[in-house]
Amino acid sequence: MIELPPELESPPVNWTRRHLLDLESLSADEISTALDVAQRFKDATQDCKVKLPVLAGVTSVNLFFEDSTRTRTSFSLAARRLGADSVEFSASSSSVSKGETLLDTAKTIESMKIDAMVIRHRSPGAPQMLAKNLDCSVINAGDGPHEHPTQGLLDILTIRQHRGSIAGLTVALVGDIAHSRTARSNIWGLKKLGAHVIVCGPSTLVSKQWEKLGVEVSHDLDDIVARCDVLNLLRIQFERQYTRPFPSVREYALLYAMNRERMERAKENILIMAPGPINRGVEVTPDVADGSQSVILHQVNNGLAVRMAALYLVTKASR
Repeated sequence: MIELPPELESPPVNWTRRHLLDLESLSADEISTALDVAQRFKDATQDCKVKLPVLAGVTSVNLFFEDSTRTRTSFSLAARRLGADSVEFSASSSSVSKGETLLDTAKTIESMKIDAMVIRHRSPGAPQMLAKNLDCSVINAGDGPHEHPTQGLLDILTIRQHRGSIAGLTVALVGDIAHSRTARSNIWGLKKLGAHVIVCGPSTLVSKQWEKLGVEVSHDLDDIVARCDVLNLLRIQFERQYTRPFPSVREYALLYAMNRERMERAKENILIMAPGPINRGVEVTPDVADGSQSVILHQVNNGLAVRMAALYLVTKASR
């Protein structure tokens, strides 16, 4: 345990939100503030390894209705790094399996005097619904294909650490854009901070409708790779698809996997990212995933810092 740095003794004056539900509703200033606080926590905890007593007495509950490894573990560790108590909720062993509603479950848990609820749910809008009906702070850990704000923040933080600024960069999100909450959060955050965003993938997964969000749409990775400063390679989410959006995994990999040949045509300092879990040989080949331009493990570590910042900002702002 180390002493709390003076700059973290109280939350930034320009952050007043009790919840973190999406990046769409945040201003560029609020996004930058969240990134700044995450970086301060990363530095103050010696790369997220030691504890700070900033949230002593706070209780956070992880309410996950979908499988998760990185996000759930990250939120749990983030709470403990800040001295908070973290409680895990299992939907399969709860009254939800007996027919209890999400709101009733959440209200029951809130009545145990918790301060923050981190929720992942298959239904878009579930965190927003809880935020309107609960007194505790709510953090969205992924609501169906809608948004995953802390994943968006950690991706952007990783880019900022390696490039210094987001403004003026060309960032491509490649893969299953249609079903990706990570893509949506990245688009909102990157656009607000001044990046040019390209969404790339098969036409069955990347509709021209995405242009309405102010992004460039491409169906040809080879056509855009030389222009990109960052490639974020998104997992094909077969569990959210009702029909196969392309003939075969082999064909997808041939057209859209980042491999050695495409790396040779890319910028020398390109960043290779993936929100995980990665499918080696599908979205990215092993040599690229483990190569010198890959920052995938940096993203995982930054997830701790961002989630510490999220818990700190929403619980401190609500007091």
